[in-house]
Amino acid sequence: MSRRTPSRPPAENEGGLSRRGVLRTAASLGALFALSSAPEFTTNAAAVTRPATLSLVPKRDALMLWYTEPGTENRIIEEGLPIGNGRLGALVTGDPSRDVTVLADATLWTGHANAALQSDGQFPYDTGDFGTFGMLAKAFLQIPAHTAGAVSGYRRTLDMSNGLVTASYRLGGVTYRREVFSSHPDDVIVVRLSQSGGGSYTGSMTLSGTRGETVTVDAGAAEASFSAALPNDLRYAAVVKAVGKDGTVSAASTEVTFSNCTEVLVIISGGTNYKADASQSYKDASLVPLDTARAKASSAAAVAGTALLATHVSDFRRLQQHMTVNLGASSAAQRAMDTPARLAARAAAGSAPDPELEAAYLQFGRYLTICGSRSSLPTNLQGLWIDTNTPSWMGDYHSDINIQMNYWLPDLAGLPECFEALTDYCVAQLPGWQATTEDLFQDSRNRFRNTSGKVAGWTLAISTNIWGGNGWWWHPAGNAWICNSLYEHYEYTQDTAHLARIYPLLKGACEFWESRLITMTVPDPATGGTRQVLVDDHDWSPEHGPQNARGISYAQELVRQLFQNYRSTAAALGKDSAYASTVSALQDRLYMPEVSATSGRLEEWMSDDNLGETTHRHLSPLIGLFPGDRIAVEHSPTALVSGATKLLESRGMASFGWGSAWRAMCWAKLKNPDKAYQLVLDVLKPSVNFSHGSAINMFNMYSFGSSSVFQIDGNYGTPVAMIQMLVQSRPGRVELLPALPRAWAAAGSVTGIGVRGGLTLDMKWKNGQVTHATLRGAAGRSTVVVFGDWSSRITIPSAGSVAVAPPAQHAVFQLVNSRK
Repeated sequence: MSRRTPSRPPAENEGGLSRRGVLRTAASLGALFALSSAPEFTTNAAAVTRPATLSLVPKRDALMLWYTEPGTENRIIEEGLPIGNGRLGALVTGDPSRDVTVLADATLWTGHANAALQSDGQFPYDTGDFGTFGMLAKAFLQIPAHTAGAVSGYRRTLDMSNGLVTASYRLGGVTYRREVFSSHPDDVIVVRLSQSGGGSYTGSMTLSGTRGETVTVDAGAAEASFSAALPNDLRYAAVVKAVGKDGTVSAASTEVTFSNCTEVLVIISGGTNYKADASQSYKDASLVPLDTARAKASSAAAVAGTALLATHVSDFRRLQQHMTVNLGASSAAQRAMDTPARLAARAAAGSAPDPELEAAYLQFGRYLTICGSRSSLPTNLQGLWIDTNTPSWMGDYHSDINIQMNYWLPDLAGLPECFEALTDYCVAQLPGWQATTEDLFQDSRNRFRNTSGKVAGWTLAISTNIWGGNGWWWHPAGNAWICNSLYEHYEYTQDTAHLARIYPLLKGACEFWESRLITMTVPDPATGGTRQVLVDDHDWSPEHGPQNARGISYAQELVRQLFQNYRSTAAALGKDSAYASTVSALQDRLYMPEVSATSGRLEEWMSDDNLGETTHRHLSPLIGLFPGDRIAVEHSPTALVSGATKLLESRGMASFGWGSAWRAMCWAKLKNPDKAYQLVLDVLKPSVNFSHGSAINMFNMYSFGSSSVFQIDGNYGTPVAMIQMLVQSRPGRVELLPALPRAWAAAGSVTGIGVRGGLTLDMKWKNGQVTHATLRGAAGRSTVVVFGDWSSRITIPSAGSVAVAPPAQHAVFQLVNSRK
């Protein structure tokens, strides 16, 4: 993605697309498939099912980040701890006397369909036309007597096993504890204040809007609330409600109050009237968010705090326990350090490996996935965790690496249902994408238009919003990459219902490329003559070099994979065999990237020369190495693997978090554990003075030099790279420990890793050797399992699992690419 938000001239009225055009397309597509399965902010249709008892993972066994000081409001992005239920998220400081909570709803966006072009043939990219993601509200929990100087033994944690943020401390012989969580079943945030030792709570929770909203209170209901609408007519609301045990609760001014209560529950609810339906302009005119928020808050407030917690933990644990990872044992001294100290210690020169810290970072990625991607919009550039209404890049969806990287983790990490938010989004946005492509892509001012004069299907821009709208620059190959990501989910799940949902997206993208590809004559090394090939029209290799190049490697690789995925989808669904044959013929004629005769690197453009930045952050020409499988050590020509390796080397080892993660994935694919592991460590190193790296809450910070911002894709991509070091799969092949670093080689295990073919893997290793592996899946599914030089085909029996016992291999964990 771009380093800075590009400046844009004012939008012009000409070249626009009418709302009627969008609705017309939505109606026609609606006849083919449901727009989206994503639920809106509505009251529960059925009673919440609650477990009989609370079952927490004990503190000694729980995965935790922990701290001896609270976070601060002005550094809440780096120090606050995140919670979320997929739609409603928050950052929490944990301060005993003034605990700040910054709230966000995934659907709270300004802007609109943005269906008009500027004078350069591109879309406006600003907070007015395109729009921006923003905060829902802030809440301030104030307990005046519990000042920093008065309390002792302070400790706050992010409990990733139970899905909680906690804070505990002692005051006057009493132990005070607070638990904060965002419940998916109850669809509210719960702040639970408890104590042991005869204490009580006296204080308040203040509700504050971030756009000048007016807060009103109901003293009898102990409730504070506000309701408002954005300039685009999106309505939203937030409610805070208090319940106390013993003592009294009330409300005044902008806050709910509690006095002398031995236990307090504060329920926070809020949302918008966003609806994932283009035919209704993505808003439900009949929904009143304040009514819904009050209903949800009242329902939750009628339930005991222990029951709310038990319900949340049961739901969260159902997902969290699907995968475990053990990368080895850390020392007692390492375990004794709090998280900030531990991150700093691991980054020190000559420090010993800290495998439990690294495993915690992987699990933190899974935690953010569970919290950020369930039953609502997909995870944007910052997920649900922001502290401003003007986030960098509008907190949007970038289609040239970032949204794809956000969704490589769920299928690998035992969270396939968390992928569905991306599917829902793409299905719901398609009417707008198709309408703008049909009406605007061929605008004479668009430098990326098809020189064939034809257009069909759909594509999108690098940036997209939630209104079916596009932003920064047309991105022709973005449709292929989106479709390939959607298809990869099928490769992991084998869910044909998913294929049926995404089929219109795949077919429409193929139709776009059928109209876009142009014929070019190139040398034919096989004959010494020439041959005719199909190449991408004028395009830009993200995000550097010429903007009018043809046949960029990025597009050629993506379109090849798109065509193959469409053919497989049509065959699996028994649809459109004639069109699948057309696509097959196009695929056969595609030009595929070659190795430069001058540099020895894989070409990024159809040129022996490097036309861009040698160390650019994007690895666009290597997309056939990762996430693709066309380039692989085990089956590709040596010259092609060497060319990819040299290109990766030339890009360097220094980048932003997501760039380092992508590099680590590529080095793992090239069987180089040392470089892959070094890049993982670079992501983990502390962010100091606005540098790249990890904040103390483990958020990945993206440096602008004099400032830095949180960008979530590094938090998702780095765990993917770590898993790729442990196991790699493509259809019909699973490789064990392909790039195991020395730091993890002594002993370790994983359970529940997803592999292609609808299978999951459990595995143990010792001294770099696989000691046990079990593949699970539906009876009859088959794959080849590889470990070093050994391979064996396995078929899942009726029992649903099969054990694999590979023979020992020589120094597997030191293996590097020997073919470069």
